[in-house]
Amino acid sequence: MPEQEAVGQQGSPAREVGDFLHRRREQIAQRWADETLFRTVFTVSRDEAVEAGRVVVDALAQVAVSGRAADPEAGGFLVVREQLSRMGAARTRTGLTPSQVSNDVDALRPPVLDLLLADLPDAPADLLRESTTLLTVLMGTLRLVVMETALNEGQALIDRQRLQLLEVATPVIKLWDGIVAVPLIGTLDSARSQVVMEALLEAVVDQQARFAILDITGVPTVDSLVAQHLMKTVAAARLMGAECVVSGIRPAIAQTIVHLGLDLGTVVTRATLADALAHALRKLGVGIVTPSAGGVGER
Repeated sequence: MPEQEAVGQQGSPAREVGDFLHRRREQIAQRWADETLFRTVFTVSRDEAVEAGRVVVDALAQVAVSGRAADPEAGGFLVVREQLSRMGAARTRTGLTPSQVSNDVDALRPPVLDLLLADLPDAPADLLRESTTLLTVLMGTLRLVVMETALNEGQALIDRQRLQLLEVATPVIKLWDGIVAVPLIGTLDSARSQVVMEALLEAVVDQQARFAILDITGVPTVDSLVAQHLMKTVAAARLMGAECVVSGIRPAIAQTIVHLGLDLGTVVTRATLADALAHALRKLGVGIVTPSAGGVGER
């Protein structure tokens, strides 16, 4: 009999498993509360772990009766994603590997199978075999759902940490009243270039800066996309009312810009950060003097 026809009929594996999960809901939840996956998250209160187990068992019963035990997109698994998947994500954040999370979820299966076998001692052999197979498939899909969310959460955590590192590696420094600078060190890619633009524009607004210096002395090379992004940063700063000065352009970067045919005629460039700062200070009307052999001279 096809599984779709078996749904809702008394004595079918789908109905037997669904009824069993409803009937043994409390016992399953109590046993799961002692398993590693639940204990790791609900360490403050065992009652919370039991309640979470009840919710998951109800959801699994719904999936079993629907005849979609092998479908991770079944409606009942939405609740499971909000419960057990959150636990799997928490396990991932603690530094455990996906295989360890998988093993923790798989450890939930034996207690349920033991209860099912004890609950159907007089069931026909075919029904018992099909019911245990269905329950095994259901628990396997549960593990897949948890693993998917745990992996997604792990990737999201990596992305957040990467963005935080980019922000830390892209400091905006106030050099003088009205002058801010971004000293860039290391490889520039499109993602970091976007962070540079956002950080610089925010600093221009916060500091009411009239000059913004992009110092790329520590950048070994850039590709065409990054070079164009730097040009857009200069243009965006100008729209915010600040003059952007680019300093420290290496020969390799200069060649890239020339090969790309980018017009730097409207962009102020200086050899070093010190030269860029001196330019900005002169524009602000600040006198600069430097020691010389014959005394003090103006720079």
